[in-house]
Amino acid sequence: MVMKLPYLGSSLFLVLTLLSVVVSGSEKRLPILSFDEGYSQLFGDDNLAIHRDGKAVHLSLNERTGSGFVSQDLYLHGYFSASIKLPADYTAGVVVAFYMSNGDIFEKNHDEIDFEFLGNIRGKDWRIQTNVYGNGSTSVGREERYNLWFDPADDFHQYTILWTDSKIIFYVDNTPIREVKRTAAMGGDFPSKPMSLYATIWDGSDWATNGGKYRVNYKYAPYVAKFSDLILHGCAVDPIEFSSKRCDTAQSLEELSTTITPSQRSKMDSFRRKYMTYSYCYDQTRYKGPPPECVVNPQEAERLKKFDPVTFGGGRRHHGKRHHRSRASRSETVSV
Repeated sequence: MVMKLPYLGSSLFLVLTLLSVVVSGSEKRLPILSFDEGYSQLFGDDNLAIHRDGKAVHLSLNERTGSGFVSQDLYLHGYFSASIKLPADYTAGVVVAFYMSNGDIFEKNHDEIDFEFLGNIRGKDWRIQTNVYGNGSTSVGREERYNLWFDPADDFHQYTILWTDSKIIFYVDNTPIREVKRTAAMGGDFPSKPMSLYATIWDGSDWATNGGKYRVNYKYAPYVAKFSDLILHGCAVDPIEFSSKRCDTAQSLEELSTTITPSQRSKMDSFRRKYMTYSYCYDQTRYKGPPPECVVNPQEAERLKKFDPVTFGGGRRHHGKRHHRSRASRSETVSV
């Protein structure tokens, strides 16, 4: 890729900083923004509250409304992170999301990169879901779902999206948990247009917990999700007249900033063995065969098959009145 000289300085700085983040495994070198420096309220009126001199935000869900905020700029690639503490106790039906999207600009062909946190009944753990959409490919869906090795309602934990032209990596507390590589098989399904960063809390009773079996119980409201250590480190661009050349220098960003070290790879593999409970690549009730970008791991396939032999083993689901589920939405059939 030929680089125009006027863009070299800012792009090189982005590359080197992203490289230092990935190699060091720490986001602390990047500036933490106050809310007013990087974000605006999306919805929720006074259900959004700013704390700690503007460095922390609390989002509440009550019977009246949820709440959310959005970045002031759109970005093409970068490092996006927040420390989040989720609501405790009975949280069935509650959904907290930390994600990137451009659906407000590209309504029919939007891109999206998601962290979603799905609440649960008392005594059951929160679940975390990641997903990637490109060019409006919402009918495909590339969901993965996991349990966590900690209670995300006990304390703050860092959740990070690293997005470049060739890869997307999801991190939890600086441990990579998922890597999505851009392949020719994905075509335009890899996110490639500028996106805003969003954070929201909302009522997902219709699908979020056991396909809608357990709903939000507002006697436990308000549900409060707390955000701090907000990082927006990417290439801010005009959503219509943007140039990828301004944001990526030759091969540097692709080859270096997305490198997962052997130690990190080992941690990611361990996490996926222990905590992944759903992957679209092995869903035999949804796909006749794995989508073309999937790299099937036989050990991973066998473990998921033991976890859910119907979804991952191709067996028949027995349809009784109590167990019948619509096939219209995948989110209704992958609950833990």
